[in-house]
Amino acid sequence: MPVFSYRARKRSGEAVEGTVDARDRRGAMQDIESQGLVPVSVREGASAASHGKSKGRSKDKKQTEPVVRGVPRMRRREVLTFTTEMSDLLASGMTLGNALNCLAGRDGSSNEHAIITALRDEIVRGASLSEALAKHPKTFGTLYSSMISAGEASGALHEVLRRLVLHYERMQDLKDKVVMALVYPVIVLFMGVGVLIFSMVAVVPKFKKIFDTLGSQLPLPTMILMRVSEITIKYGWLIAITTTILVVLLFRATRSGPGQFMWHRVLLKAPLIKGIVASSVFANMARTLGTLLGNGVPALQALGIVERTMTNVVLRAELKNARDRVTDGTTISGPLAAGKVFPRMMTDMLAIGEQTGDLPSALGHIAQRYENELDRNVKIFTTALEPILIVVVAGLVGFIAIAIVMAVFSMTQGLG
Repeated sequence: MPVFSYRARKRSGEAVEGTVDARDRRGAMQDIESQGLVPVSVREGASAASHGKSKGRSKDKKQTEPVVRGVPRMRRREVLTFTTEMSDLLASGMTLGNALNCLAGRDGSSNEHAIITALRDEIVRGASLSEALAKHPKTFGTLYSSMISAGEASGALHEVLRRLVLHYERMQDLKDKVVMALVYPVIVLFMGVGVLIFSMVAVVPKFKKIFDTLGSQLPLPTMILMRVSEITIKYGWLIAITTTILVVLLFRATRSGPGQFMWHRVLLKAPLIKGIVASSVFANMARTLGTLLGNGVPALQALGIVERTMTNVVLRAELKNARDRVTDGTTISGPLAAGKVFPRMMTDMLAIGEQTGDLPSALGHIAQRYENELDRNVKIFTTALEPILIVVVAGLVGFIAIAIVMAVFSMTQGLG
């Protein structure tokens, strides 16, 4: 019968080494687990000496691995992949420690490897998965940890992980829709600005030399164009630096404090944009709240988590006021409707869900409704913004062309 050498950890976190006789590697892992150990590595036919050599090689390998500086953090797509694979492993019957050990051994970024290894070590020491996740708040937020905690209490951890996968996929889809709605207008705007700058710097000065040589009186549009070209060439660097500083200051002002509140209020009232912003926030709110309530998270705690995940501070402040008005035994729909910020349709559907005792399903319908509305608003935004940008860019370029043509006609008449 083959001999397997292993390295494992006790529940206290102490590392141990040894050998077991088993038919195959799976049998060896079962024997190790039966001893109350969590296997870290299992090798077939490795003697103590060879195991020491391999251990030395593994140490050398660790020295060549990239060093993780600062607090490690996984990207959103890495978290999504990790959650999907973890759910599949647990659903197949693998224990939590072995599943994390398996994921820690696969190829991935240095941050991902460091976080998964830390999670595995915490589990080996006897911590729960939710407690281990709470030590990495930048990677696994409050929503993630709360749902895992509810899954551990219900004994259906792999089901909760599957719901988390669906939730984050939907949230990523919402984000992609909003980003894609802005890609084309931004490209058109940059192209238009680039054409105008090129015209002012390279095209208009050549015509200016010709007009100065002829010495005739230029029309007013042509004089304005020449003056703008001179300012652009002479003070262009100063204009670029000033514009950059103003944009950076404006960006920082809208990131926090009163400036952020005013900016988010403007977004909720701006034509074409308000529909996208509101639909995205409401869909995210309903989907998150429904997911939390469906997994057994208490209403007040769920509202607190949703409040921290909302991107618009105006709606976040209103949700906080509503949460303060919610007490044990009261409904959610009433306090939300009292602020008159959330749509009447949304609060009415919440009230119906509370009356039927199936609030998560009602929130799911609300989320689906606003996701569909987001699709319509994105289509309206792109359909309306495209001709608006074309007209603006064409008007500026047309002004340059008309100003030059008017000067040419004026000179031709003078020569005649």
